[in-house]
Amino acid sequence: MAKRELYIALMAKGTNNSVACRLVGVNRKTGTRWSNGRRFVTPDGRVHQYEAITGPPPAVASERFLSEQERVIIADGMRAGLSARSIATGLGRSPSTVSRELAKNFDLRGRYHPFTAQRKAEQRRARYTPSKLARLPELGDFVSSGLKKRWSPEQISKALPQAFPDRPEMRACHETIYQALYHPARDGLRREPTRVLRSARVRRKRRRRPDERRSRFGALMTMIAQRPAVVADRQQPGHWEGDLIMGRANRSAIGTLVERTTRTVVLVHLPAGHNGKQMKDALAKQLSTFPVHLARSLTWDQGSEMGCHHELTAGTGIVVYFCDPASPWQRGSNENMNGLLRQYFPKGTDLSVHSAEHLQAVADELNSRPRKVLGWQTPTYRLESLVSSSI
Repeated sequence: MAKRELYIALMAKGTNNSVACRLVGVNRKTGTRWSNGRRFVTPDGRVHQYEAITGPPPAVASERFLSEQERVIIADGMRAGLSARSIATGLGRSPSTVSRELAKNFDLRGRYHPFTAQRKAEQRRARYTPSKLARLPELGDFVSSGLKKRWSPEQISKALPQAFPDRPEMRACHETIYQALYHPARDGLRREPTRVLRSARVRRKRRRRPDERRSRFGALMTMIAQRPAVVADRQQPGHWEGDLIMGRANRSAIGTLVERTTRTVVLVHLPAGHNGKQMKDALAKQLSTFPVHLARSLTWDQGSEMGCHHELTAGTGIVVYFCDPASPWQRGSNENMNGLLRQYFPKGTDLSVHSAEHLQAVADELNSRPRKVLGWQTPTYRLESLVSSSI
């Protein structure tokens, strides 16, 4: 029975039947009977039964890793003569993911076997090993000393080569130190009585994957990718870019609008605040002063001040397009104008002290300034030309 128990232990670790039988010293048929279970009756009438080896259900791999089905698709694509980039596009994966998969799992004849690759991936899957800081107490002491001096993990990581120039084993990247702080019991680094990280966190903040992110708006957004090409080429007037410039502690704001063709700037007075409804009312009032052909669309970032964008569209007919997250260059004209406006409205000041008349005066001054992008004409001249040509 000792051999059977050893066989069961080896199988639980992921060892295949042939290897486990060889290590234990039994025939493969015996291992198969132990693995699958067997019931038989002896000549004297006694019943013998081996229960099948049942272990915990296999762990479900993260979606970040290739699945067996995806590996089959890769193999089919290779047989069809497709490139790694084409296969990756069909899978919705990065081309480098497919390239690395093929590089790791080609056999000596340059062939790719998906089921063999899946088995190798499961065997390579990371299993727990002691942290480097736990295996090298001297390294752990150096890291603890740096943390007590309020050094960041990256500073400690960069100091190690200088402190131990001739000892390559005394190296640790900053991620190793972060992991040790987030998992002190597992990685051998005792968490200090005080929170040593500048963020004061004791665990990593989870970041949502792109497919898990939710819109902050109740109504669906129309993204900039859906914006017609006629808007992008700046040939048709009436398409605006907008944003807010914020005052001290984000308690006050001024709305800024820039027309993409003429670079005309309009400043929106927001004396009562800049929440969704207040922003919608102020924009509707401001844009209603323009002819219909000069108020066609508005491109904005995903700020919460545009929470009532659907109501703005329903009330004015102006389509609101939203930029991608962290992509300010998609409203380049507006970003440039906001930089110019900081000469008039410095950062860290209270913007609520400026009256609507003062905002209009600033806009008039900027619109009467010759612009290189307009061939040294002024935005006012360009806008008046468009208005007069439509009459």
